[in-house]
Amino acid sequence: MKKVAFYTLGCKVNQYETNAMTQKFQEAGYEIVELNNEIADIYIVNTCTVTNMSDRKSRQILRRLKDKNKEAIVVAVGCYAQVAKQELENMPEIDIALGNEEKKDIVYYVEKFIEDQNKLVAIDDISTQREFKDMGQITYTEKTRAVIKIQDGCNNFCSYCIIPYARGRVRSRNEESIIKEITQIAQKGIKEVVITGIHVASYGRDFGNENGLIDLLEKINSIQDIARIRLGSLEPKIITEEFMKRLVKLEKICHHFHLSLQSGCDETLKRMNRKYTTIDVAEIIGRLRRYYNDVILTTDIIVGFPGETDEEFNQTYEFLQQAKLYKMHVFQYSPRKGTRAASMPNQVDGNVKEARSKKLIELSNKNQLEYNENLVGQEVEVLFEDKDIANGITYYKGHTQNYILVKYKTDEELENTLKVVKVLESENEYVKA
Repeated sequence: MKKVAFYTLGCKVNQYETNAMTQKFQEAGYEIVELNNEIADIYIVNTCTVTNMSDRKSRQILRRLKDKNKEAIVVAVGCYAQVAKQELENMPEIDIALGNEEKKDIVYYVEKFIEDQNKLVAIDDISTQREFKDMGQITYTEKTRAVIKIQDGCNNFCSYCIIPYARGRVRSRNEESIIKEITQIAQKGIKEVVITGIHVASYGRDFGNENGLIDLLEKINSIQDIARIRLGSLEPKIITEEFMKRLVKLEKICHHFHLSLQSGCDETLKRMNRKYTTIDVAEIIGRLRRYYNDVILTTDIIVGFPGETDEEFNQTYEFLQQAKLYKMHVFQYSPRKGTRAASMPNQVDGNVKEARSKKLIELSNKNQLEYNENLVGQEVEVLFEDKDIANGITYYKGHTQNYILVKYKTDEELENTLKVVKVLESENEYVKA
């Protein structure tokens, strides 16, 4: 029995697809082993290409695994493989390179390589794909939360982003397949599902349904034994008044929204080819807070985008200061070959990007701490996930429905348990109960 180990980089979609590939190997009679615990016969790296750093890390991992076992079959799959076919063909450490659409047939390609013993590169032109390729029903091993992929691809072509070239156009998964998978998940006792995709807000649009996402969420909400529905990153403009009137009726929806903003300056947003203004975003934030008084809002921000002047950055800072978001994931812009932004004039100096990044991270930490301090003395419901031992004290860790991390001092066994606890202390990243 050959042993297979996985290394996954990047987003929740990649996590979902690794689960699917793992299951396919198990069904074919392979043994799945932990990467750090055993030497494997086959190493599969589910790569990411969202930044230059992601590319570099993908290459480093692939080389390191070949060093770990010279006789192992090393497989590169996913987004970096999709856009770097020529590079991978020239990397001697790699035996098999597969694109995103080939993931569903990964066992076939590995067994073909074993039979032929020739380097195998199978990466189709993903831009021609128009239908969602279902990877089958996933048997989850998680005990509290399961990631559900509902769509693939993106049609937006933001000027900095390589993902449409790595993932192709929007392709929505069949609604029946999604409902069937979540129903099976509920029967296994998993209480929370995370709805994810490359551009979740586009779900159903390739079927001609502009209300595809909210229609789907209403059906998921009716599935018995699922306690929480958490949404992945959302394009802000889907949060319309009509969308919220329907969403607020779904009692299982978590009041945590990750809005993909990228900037708080209209001129920068225009160069990024984002389809909204700061006025739009301010209205959306106000709308969410009007419907949910306990809503937690998080976001991604890029600093140092080409042409971002001090004045433009200050506009972003002031906008985010007023918005008071719970947490900001701050990224320093790095050029991606093949995108329009890579050839834009007025690229920003690295030291300037570093200083701007630091300033926004400080603002994010301040906002998070202030919110957490306001929770002290309040009772919150937590879905507990796993134990954490710190300084000899045992805590159970879990999240509230609006995604506040809670550490609860207890000797109880609380894995996959919903429990109301009282917040006693606040830290920057979490609260203690």
